[in-house]
Amino acid sequence: MTKAELIEAMAKGADISKAAAGKALDTMITSITKTLKKNNKVTLVGFGTFSATKRKARKGRNPRTGEAIKIPAAKLPKFSAGKALKEGIK
Repeated sequence: MTKAELIEAMAKGADISKAAAGKALDTMITSITKTLKKNNKVTLVGFGTFSATKRKARKGRNPRTGEAIKIPAAKLPKFSAGKALKEGIK
């Protein structure tokens, strides 16, 4: 499902315009991003939890040349599915 398809489904399900649904989705995404940037979690009961994790710097290899390279530390988003979501897709 694309973002446009999700907006259309939200608009139809909530009986609102596509513009309002698009604005709501964008606001949700922005809010989650800002919260994760502050190292806080976003928990949607039954759906899941968004959190930020840190990955340490490490050594790797360039697959083309075989040359050793340094992979820098990174902060990454993580999602853990909730019980209702897991059971809902069975």
